[in-house]
Amino acid sequence: MKNQESMTMESSKNQKGAGSGEGKLARCLLIGISVLFLLIMLVFPLVEVIYRSLKEGLKMYGDALTAPNTLSALGVTLIAAVIALAVNTFFGLCAAWLITKFDFRGRQLLSTLIDIPFSISPVIAGLAFIMTFGRMGWAKPLIDGVNDLFGTDISLVFSVPGVVLATIFVTFPFVSRELIPVMQAQGSAEEEAAAMMGAKGLTIFRRVTFPHIKWALLYGMILCAARALGEFGAVYAVSKARGKTFTLPLEIDALYMAGSADSITQAFAVSSLLVIMAIIILILKQIVEYRGKREQ
Repeated sequence: MKNQESMTMESSKNQKGAGSGEGKLARCLLIGISVLFLLIMLVFPLVEVIYRSLKEGLKMYGDALTAPNTLSALGVTLIAAVIALAVNTFFGLCAAWLITKFDFRGRQLLSTLIDIPFSISPVIAGLAFIMTFGRMGWAKPLIDGVNDLFGTDISLVFSVPGVVLATIFVTFPFVSRELIPVMQAQGSAEEEAAAMMGAKGLTIFRRVTFPHIKWALLYGMILCAARALGEFGAVYAVSKARGKTFTLPLEIDALYMAGSADSITQAFAVSSLLVIMAIIILILKQIVEYRGKREQ
């Protein structure tokens, strides 16, 4: 019996050793594939952008970044990103609160509508704005009436306001989609208890709800800002004036499509701005994730 038991134990140890060896090999193989894929698809292209932007020297790099069209594109990009972030943070928070804290008819429909920018091509969104607010759009008479009444010259397509609207559309779901799962997991018991104790709505949000959702809110804002800075399709449809309504992605495309050696180098130089912004946003994202996990 002892011999049989010892043989069984040795057999099980051998199987465990073989299994752990196979598991280690599979893990190393998966890690190698993942790292190789990330290097080829992400790291090497970004390094190439930085290299090409500095290839002709710092003087040309500085001239490309300080060119009037580049500065204009940077300004429009930041304006659109900041406004879209502010608007989507407010309405995303309101939408998440409404969906998770109230039970009403059409709640599922509202939740589905929030995801529309995820399922529609940004170019289609831009064309939709043109067909709505452009010269042939149904809202054009209303805009003309407002301009006549106040003596203004408001235009919502082929202008900075159109760029802002397009950016808001494509970035709308990010804040609400980060908040909804967290607020659903939180439930409403604490808010109801605070209300029964006489707390007002704003106090309940500030003292009870916000501490639970602050990291999800920051994470959603970071994703929204990243998407706003890099948007191309929707903005391209409603922005046609280089040096006035172009954003950085559109300016990069215009420089690259010019075809000359200098313009291509300038395109890479301007692209490095977006790369730097992306790295900063990535660092902020990691900080928020780390602080959120640490607090939990």
